Amino acid sequence: MIGAPLWYVVGVLVTLSPEFGKALGNVEPKGLNAGDGILYTYIGISVGGIFAGILSQITKSRKLTMMIFLLLSVVSVVLYLSAKGITSHQFVWLCFFMGCCVGYWATFVTIAAEQFGTNIRSTVATTVPNFVRGSLIPINLGFTALAAHFGMITSGYIMMGILTVVALFSLSQLKETFHKDLDYVEVE
Repeated sequence: MIGAPLWYVVGVLVTLSPEFGKALGNVEPKGLNAGDGILYTYIGISVGGIFAGILSQITKSRKLTMMIFLLLSVVSVVLYLSAKGITSHQFVWLCFFMGCCVGYWATFVTIAAEQFGTNIRSTVATTVPNFVRGSLIPINLGFTALAAHFGMITSGYIMMGILTVVALFSLSQLKETFHKDLDYVEVE
């Protein structure tokens, strides 16, 4: 669940950027381009991934790094959802910033893999990201249901709030793995 906000940003906020642009008052003839948004978001995710790795080395805590990045992602989404009259230029910079803030993917996968013994660690490292990607289905359904009642912008805030609370709770339930001895096998 700690990876769900990342896929929400990419799979809903950026992918539906033409619709969000209209709701935010973008008046450019072509509106906001989801393709450009995804490009700049993924560039940001790459940059954020480097900083997440560096931060986890400095703090000696993957959980603290994840918490910081989850909170920064809330800040970036608030900036995006409150960007009234957003231009295409502002949009790509916001997408880059949101990408940087959700660039914790490698740290997230590392935390997941380190929760398990060597005999199933590779299975976890490939399965957990797919579960997170699959979470976009209920996230989209939830967002669509909320948008029908509250509109795009308010639903964007509500969904990010729900996902962040769930992610922070899930993170709090995990063991810190930074200094963990990983040479063990899971017993059945």
